[in-house]
Amino acid sequence: MKDKSKGSSAATLKRILKYASPYKGRIVLALLFAFLYVVLNLTAPVLVGYAIDNAVGTGQVNYGMILELLLLTGTVVVMSSVFQWLMNLCTNYVAYFTVRDLRRDICRKFNTVPLKYIDGHPHGDLLSRMINDTDSIGDGLLQGITQLFSGIVMILCTLGFMIFLNIYIALVVVIITPLSMFVAAFITRLSQRMFREQSAAQGELSSYIEEYVGGQKIVKAFGYEQRSQESFEQINSRLQQCGQKSQFYSSLANPSTRFVNGLVTAAVCITGSLSAIQGTLSVGQIAAFITYANQYTKPFNEVTGVIPQLQSALAGADRVFAMLDEADQTPEPENVQELSSCSGSLDIKNVDFSYVPDRPLITDFSLRVKPGQRIAIVGPTGCGKTTFINLLMRFYDIDEGAIMLDGKNIYELTRSSLRRSYGMVLQESWLYNATIRENIAYGRPDATMDEIRAAAKKAYIDRFIERLPEKYETMITEEGGNLSQGQRQLMCIARVMLCQPPMLILDEATSSIDTRTEIRIQRAFAEMMKGRTSFIVAHRLSTIKEADIILVMKDGNIIEQGSHDELMQRKGFYCNLYNSQFSS
Repeated sequence: MKDKSKGSSAATLKRILKYASPYKGRIVLALLFAFLYVVLNLTAPVLVGYAIDNAVGTGQVNYGMILELLLLTGTVVVMSSVFQWLMNLCTNYVAYFTVRDLRRDICRKFNTVPLKYIDGHPHGDLLSRMINDTDSIGDGLLQGITQLFSGIVMILCTLGFMIFLNIYIALVVVIITPLSMFVAAFITRLSQRMFREQSAAQGELSSYIEEYVGGQKIVKAFGYEQRSQESFEQINSRLQQCGQKSQFYSSLANPSTRFVNGLVTAAVCITGSLSAIQGTLSVGQIAAFITYANQYTKPFNEVTGVIPQLQSALAGADRVFAMLDEADQTPEPENVQELSSCSGSLDIKNVDFSYVPDRPLITDFSLRVKPGQRIAIVGPTGCGKTTFINLLMRFYDIDEGAIMLDGKNIYELTRSSLRRSYGMVLQESWLYNATIRENIAYGRPDATMDEIRAAAKKAYIDRFIERLPEKYETMITEEGGNLSQGQRQLMCIARVMLCQPPMLILDEATSSIDTRTEIRIQRAFAEMMKGRTSFIVAHRLSTIKEADIILVMKDGNIIEQGSHDELMQRKGFYCNLYNSQFSS
């Protein structure tokens, strides 16, 4: 198990570095600046040592030389600080652009994974991976690059300076210092698992908060505040425990290594003093050696100090890469065709589909639709109405059978051209943070203002828009929070009316609209549906009486089909369903 964890961390780190590879020019510059920073930083103790040697003994102080050395030391320190700033500038560039590329790939992934992946994961968890986990990668990568570059150069250069001064004392430092790395490695293994659990708990908490805030009205309406608070406290407590343990274990690393470094300093003082007594070292050289011993151990302290961030970055990267490694939706064949025009003829042959392999939902489903027909789909909840729409749009792929559009299998057409042939209005309206004009023109960004106004008038939303201070340039807040549910749905209807697609899908399109407006919208729909194949999913059966064919679905199968009058005369399932709505 331990070897697997090591391999996983190494593979994750390798992938992070692969994302940073396009910016290797900045990495090389950062390495160069790190080298110059360290060399100049290590030159200062030598100059200070010379100054001390020129100040030892009564009446033996060389003020001129000391002043010259101090000025030179100040210049070296200033230049060292400049190179350190340039090094940090380059590492910041690499870290932030790497995170930008990661988020860009995640956003692309959202557009390529099957819809079932988005439906099967809490949206808050997906957002947490894109925001929190990538932030952790950026922080860890930034710290890791900075400490790695400067640390390696610092260790090598300091070792060279110490060997130059006294090889025997340098060996004492080299022998004792690795103890701190063994201590840090031991503590790292303890805390690594807790950081992974902490990252997972953060995603769970983000998902819960996203649901809780979005459904606040329902929470209050059902008096669920206390229970939701308890659920939040449960998840938050788990996150607190994971975070506390991970921080406790990781925080042991720095003081432990500092204790080892204290032993190094003590050893240097003792051996340096003995060398001074023997006359092989001067007082200034001893002072420089103590400084170098601290400089040599400093990179080890810094690395152990950023272990929490590095481990958090690796844990976040595991979650990010797990999402990026998800299989994309089925690729389109090489001979796939672009659907340039569509008459609306549809032939569904023996289709089988299930969300879960061992739980079939739609079995042996067949249907033939002529161009321009209005097809209403009714049935109890869970019978497969919305699933049928998802299959038409290729949001989900069928298991068996075929769906033919104008004589062509939809799997031989590009997804984009297939979906452009449908205009879809769902029960759940979706608007994004932009102007009203941009929301209506979502499917046709090149539409003129006159066309947008005409679509709004057909959807009976124009008068409301004209009364707003900014009219069509009014900004819509996130998910249309500054509009009523009915106004949001009218906006979505206007969006479809602007596109004028050859086929329509209306899934409870008027469920949130008042009765008077619904009558007007139904007239507008009737006008728009002329000559267009239309699929209407409805629970209110009074709205589909004029449909050419009514499909009655139950348990994924069509159990009845025909016009309203034909189905009422049969006195079957549809007749009972219709009468149950108007029994009074």
